[in-house]
Amino acid sequence: MSAAVAALQGWLDQPGVTIVLIGALVGIAASLLGAFLVLRRESMLSDAISHSILLGIVMVYLLTGTLDSPLHVVGASLAGLGTVWLTDLLVRSRRVKHDAAIGLVFPALFAAAVLLINVYARDVHLDTDAVLLGEIAFAWLDVVRVFELDVARSLATMLAITLVNLAFVLLLFKELKLATFDPGLATALGLRPVLVGYGLLGLVSVTAVGAFDAVGAILFVAFVIVPPTAAYLLTDRLERMLAYGCLIAIGSSLGGYALARAFDVSIGGAMASATGVFLLLALLLGRHGLVARAWRRRAPEAPPHVGMPAASAPQLDAKTPTSSDGGRA
Repeated sequence: MSAAVAALQGWLDQPGVTIVLIGALVGIAASLLGAFLVLRRESMLSDAISHSILLGIVMVYLLTGTLDSPLHVVGASLAGLGTVWLTDLLVRSRRVKHDAAIGLVFPALFAAAVLLINVYARDVHLDTDAVLLGEIAFAWLDVVRVFELDVARSLATMLAITLVNLAFVLLLFKELKLATFDPGLATALGLRPVLVGYGLLGLVSVTAVGAFDAVGAILFVAFVIVPPTAAYLLTDRLERMLAYGCLIAIGSSLGGYALARAFDVSIGGAMASATGVFLLLALLLGRHGLVARAWRRRAPEAPPHVGMPAASAPQLDAKTPTSSDGGRA
């Protein structure tokens, strides 16, 4: 083992470093996708997916008899997409609004998963509390061999998922942007916004599965919604919103771990609380925050142009026809 590898291994053997890295990777992976969910006003679908994919995991277990099969990711992704499809089906009926449809679908699927666990998998290590809450404090104990390094399994999993999410956003950035802001134009250009949307939500399902062992569904939902929302209050540029959301997620992981160490509280809960602190700061001090809005309201109006009396500004007669480019006809 080379000196560099040995130094890196010694760094990764520190529980605090591994915990912070796992939290940061979960936050980055979730924020990259969550930014588009927030802009599409579908952020609560992440909550629905994070609960309902338990049904996919249970169904795959009942079919395979193991919890280590890679088919669990496939089953969970299909359950997440099924949640989206059922929600859209209810909305298209025009009898149920979108938020109510989400509230109808995911509790039903999650309840079905809990019932199946209680009936057919009572003695299996598939605990609903662990799925919802997770325990990132013990994630560093489960390690796998990656090349010459012993790496926490959750760290390796979330690194792979983060790279996949980043590649998805970079390669389909134009399609995601158009499908988010102008789906009609995206359809006219042949970009298939519906397919792009299902791909986005499919990756949300995969990311939720990867985050289960480490942080649970609750912290995952916090990372999907809060950092992108805080970033949305800071900028009008989508590229910057993505970058700011990732930085806020990293800061939340670092700050949450420090907070948990200082007060001896849950690490996952402290990280979720740290995202709320960043959101509060953005709400107060961001470009679109309360302070900025109050300042703009109190700012005096711009004075007339120097050398031109206010009354001499050109006025357009309401009866004067104009051309489509704004000039006189």
